[in-house]
Amino acid sequence: MALVTGLLFGLGLTLSGMSDPDKVIGFLDISGAWVPDLMFVMGGAVAITTITTPIILSRPAPIFAEAFSLPVSQIIDRKLIVGAVIFGVGWGLSGYCPGPSIVSLIYGYQTTIVFCLAMLVGMWLESRLAKSAGRYRFKSHCPVRSLPQDKSSANCLRTESGIISSVFW
Repeated sequence: MALVTGLLFGLGLTLSGMSDPDKVIGFLDISGAWVPDLMFVMGGAVAITTITTPIILSRPAPIFAEAFSLPVSQIIDRKLIVGAVIFGVGWGLSGYCPGPSIVSLIYGYQTTIVFCLAMLVGMWLESRLAKSAGRYRFKSHCPVRSLPQDKSSANCLRTESGIISSVFW
């Protein structure tokens, strides 16, 4: 199932142009030769997410897992802001973000290979730094299955960042 999902994701990124760094940079360059095509891709993704997320989360559990696994933190701290800035600068300079960069490996561009290698080194370095500082990823997750009965679980879901908290709650 993971392979099918990954292939579908890659196909969507390729067909939409999100795996083409020149198109992404053109979209991000709003003061120059702006290419607005990806606005429709992102708008479509937001619309689909807005419609399907409440339907999916109303289920007692995902189809292929025992429970939903959602992050619980809604804290906007220095670490989050610095990470977002690094991500945005990297995306703006290279035209790649992690998913599309993996898909773009099939083109064999040297820049894509360098980007992916740098991304892997960055992931490895972050995991080593987090481990040495005693921080671990995915410390706790929301037991969404018990939402109706357990108020703390409902608050847990409300802390999910992004669209879930801003649109549905």
